[in-house]
Amino acid sequence: MRPTLHPPNSIMIVDHEASSLLSTDTTLKVAGINNTLACQASHQVLALMVNHPIETMLLDLNMPDIDGQRLLDAVLQRNPELPVIILADVFDPKIAADCIKAGVFDYLVKPVEADRLITAVNQALTFREQKRGSHPPPQPLHRDDPERYEELAHPDVFKKIVTGNKKMLAIFHYVEAIATTMQPVLIRGETGVGKELIARTIHSISGLKGTFVAVNAAGLDDTVFSDTFFGHAKGAFTGADAPRAGLIEKANGGTLFLDEIGDLTQASQVKLLRLLQEGEYYPLGSDAPRTAKTRIIAATNQDLSKSLHEGRFRKDLNYRLRTHRIYIPPLRERLDDIPLLLDHFLGMAASQLDKPKPVPPRELVPLLCTYSYPGNIRELEALVFDAVSRYRSGTLPLYSFNLHILGEPSRGRLATRSPVNSGEPPIRFSHHLPTIKDATRLLVEEAMRRSDGNQSRAARMLGISQQALSKRLINMKKKA
Repeated sequence: MRPTLHPPNSIMIVDHEASSLLSTDTTLKVAGINNTLACQASHQVLALMVNHPIETMLLDLNMPDIDGQRLLDAVLQRNPELPVIILADVFDPKIAADCIKAGVFDYLVKPVEADRLITAVNQALTFREQKRGSHPPPQPLHRDDPERYEELAHPDVFKKIVTGNKKMLAIFHYVEAIATTMQPVLIRGETGVGKELIARTIHSISGLKGTFVAVNAAGLDDTVFSDTFFGHAKGAFTGADAPRAGLIEKANGGTLFLDEIGDLTQASQVKLLRLLQEGEYYPLGSDAPRTAKTRIIAATNQDLSKSLHEGRFRKDLNYRLRTHRIYIPPLRERLDDIPLLLDHFLGMAASQLDKPKPVPPRELVPLLCTYSYPGNIRELEALVFDAVSRYRSGTLPLYSFNLHILGEPSRGRLATRSPVNSGEPPIRFSHHLPTIKDATRLLVEEAMRRSDGNQSRAARMLGISQQALSKRLINMKKKA
């Protein structure tokens, strides 16, 4: 009698190393996941997918013949709803971020602990099953066609977020796909990108009857966190004359948004982990556990991979929190939203300051697109409000914008440096390095493009005088 296959459709394991392939396959079969399909050759993957229904895929990035990332794109193009778990030889933050943006389900680094591998595969199988049960099937994160904006099931909810950017529109569809589950969500992104706004949107779509409660974990020691989060019993400490409900109880049946999750102390992480695993918590001073049915959404602007490596953040808590993951791109990666955001903030500022809405000068948008926005959308909003507060009539003056963007070269000009903690180099090199002369020419051309031909602004971006830039432009024209 043939054994029952689990899952009914195959789990494809793609790895060019025979020993690694065998180890992964054995680990899954020991755990009862016995329907596997092994593949060592990257050029055979797509052909195998035609003849074998695939439930999920474990993909080694370091594949010969066809590069793992190219193969990933091809696989997701063929089957966009397939949960793909990446197996990487080393952790590369840039590659990991690119993979997650592309729509992978998880990213693991070899050698993978057996429990971690099995957990990831089981989560992928559960995710696959949930997607089958939904109608219509949720669209994958990487399919970011802007025409699909009107296909959103809840367009009115998303209209609160001002954007026309492809990456943001793709996130909206992913939010709709995960909003109705009770699984945790981890939202990553720099300060000011709108993580709480996305969290509130998830809650709005979720259908949960309870309330949305937000708490910032930054700067909270374990006692304060526990009291705030779980509440306390009468007599738990001096001054605790009456029991007090914590935020988890206030959010029961709803959503608890835990911001700056990366700042939690180790002791607080253990308590949060118990809540996620068991659905139980203990108020301070109480021996009786309480249960909570609350959706947890966590957010961080930190690089959790670095915190994990340094032992400041628990691996098991990280695995629990990241069932669903959303990465919100910084404003410098969605400069096409600048005109929309500028118009929105001009109208908002004019209304709040009781002034007529200013007319922005033609040079303003090109100027705003030269800046890297360390504070992201929140910084742009403050910049526009400050300019409107100085505004009297006619065209909006550029003075405050120039002072902020051009007058403080260390603040974040795109042409000179990336913002603090961005993790990205200001210049990316191809395999062929340009000469110093070619690199200088390219920098000058880029500065002139970003400044819309304004030599004064371009010179400030480059950190040289206008006379020096003018001389370079004349020499470039002679040699052209």
